[in-house]
Amino acid sequence: MAAQFMDVKETAEYLNMSVTWIYKEAPRSGLTPYKFGRGRNAKIQFKVSEVQGWVRQQKLG
Repeated sequence: MAAQFMDVKETAEYLNMSVTWIYKEAPRSGLTPYKFGRGRNAKIQFKVSEVQGWVRQQKLG
């Protein structure tokens, strides 16, 4: 089964964050970006399951 991915814009909308935050802070916060392609045409995406797991970890308890 292939992993489902979200692009940067979809990830930003899902997390209610800005696209800029996704590019700059998401990797520092523990979200792993995946790069598809090379150079200017490369696409950064995030695994849906990893984003959902990251959200669960942010729960205050």
